[in-house]
Amino acid sequence: MNIEWIGLIAGVLTTLSFVPQVYRTWKTKSADDLSLGMFLMFTLGVILWLIYGFLIDDLPIILANIVTLSLAGTLLIFKIVFRNH
Repeated sequence: MNIEWIGLIAGVLTTLSFVPQVYRTWKTKSADDLSLGMFLMFTLGVILWLIYGFLIDDLPIILANIVTLSLAGTLLIFKIVFRNH
């Protein structure tokens, strides 16, 4: 039985949970409520998950963490760029 679809669904749901925050931060041009320390640690964790996914050749982990890294990275950039707004 192929259970990879569970990982794919989990990856899609947890990854897409960042989309509303990215949209809200972009729309309001404010990242004051976002913790820089939390997002730095989270982004490092996602990078490590991505490396792990490549090392074990696990497609759901790789795909989910590529997208999550993009979204978390966007929020980190917003936190830096919008800090004076």
